[in-house]
Amino acid sequence: MPKINLLYIITKLELGGAQKQLLSLIGSLDREKYNIFLFAARDGLLVGEASSINGLVFKRSDFLERPVNPLRDALAFFEIYSFIRKNGIQAVHTHSSKAGILGRFAARAARVPVIIHTVHGWSFHDYQPGPLRYFYILLERICALFTSRIITVSFFDKKKGLKSSIGKDGQYVIIKYGIDAERFRLSQGRKEARAALRIGDNELAIGMIACFKPQKSPADFIKIADGIRKRIPDTKFIMVGDGVLRKRLSALIKKLGLNDRFILTGWRQDIPLILSALDIFVLTSSWEGLPITVLEAMAAGVPVVATDTGGVREAIESGKTGYLAKAGDRQSLQNRIEELLMDRRKRSEFIRLSSERINSGSFSLEKMCRETEKLYSDLWGGRQGA
Repeated sequence: MPKINLLYIITKLELGGAQKQLLSLIGSLDREKYNIFLFAARDGLLVGEASSINGLVFKRSDFLERPVNPLRDALAFFEIYSFIRKNGIQAVHTHSSKAGILGRFAARAARVPVIIHTVHGWSFHDYQPGPLRYFYILLERICALFTSRIITVSFFDKKKGLKSSIGKDGQYVIIKYGIDAERFRLSQGRKEARAALRIGDNELAIGMIACFKPQKSPADFIKIADGIRKRIPDTKFIMVGDGVLRKRLSALIKKLGLNDRFILTGWRQDIPLILSALDIFVLTSSWEGLPITVLEAMAAGVPVVATDTGGVREAIESGKTGYLAKAGDRQSLQNRIEELLMDRRKRSEFIRLSSERINSGSFSLEKMCRETEKLYSDLWGGRQGA
């Protein structure tokens, strides 16, 4: 049977959950069945990793970018369309919002028979102005008309899509994020990691790993830290990531007099080692799909306190495998963090039950890759048999 020419399109290969999952998927695909292509923005922290994947044809776009720019977006559309036609692409799988719209329109124009889109969190949310939110919903509705399958990483996002009249129930497939849990179960290195981050032996470390953008509400983490340090002085706060809010966050840390309590590491690739240094992991997002950092923290044996957004509750059972609080409720988040800081037994119980949840295989990388490849086979086999 001839190989299928399969193209992945993602806006930017930054260090995020969608990007890491995509590269893991590409690395696992059967090279005897697929010729694999990737189209993404020219720059990104994971460009080097993508370029090193064996057998991958990687096109770095001159025009694809996250901000809306009508001229560059039009040029990106024609760039994708030309790439599809030039390489005889037979199936397109888009990821992220901008690539999901432009990529699916280009695939439709090029008459690609199989078009799949993965929702890593919808492009529309309750914090947008009404007209803008409706515009994004309208675009998703139009694209759904010619999308073979819509993959969501959580039940929450499937319900949200259907509630917004995007596609039909039969178009949706839920394939949850998968991680290689063994990478995060470090038997040694915690002491060295804490020393490198300047965390004292008697200090408790609270950390957050996220892009510094409005979605993640990183300023909430800093304000929560300000409240905690007044009650529990022997604490350090680690923020891993970077983004458009970096300068504003640094200024807030200085304003609150937290410079000696905070460590901003920038983006890091050694996340398992960073997690091993933490006593509690926090995520303050205003909206989410299913944050992979929560799964990684659970696998690393770090208790999680997070906002109850998107599919987070599909990983965390509040009071059993972690704590959840309403988005924006800084006081509740602070109270839960302080409770865990003062209760070693509770932290240990969360770690034990989180490990059981991860070990169940519900969020395994192998399961995610197997289910995705089965979807490809079913869709392509269905066309061949038609």
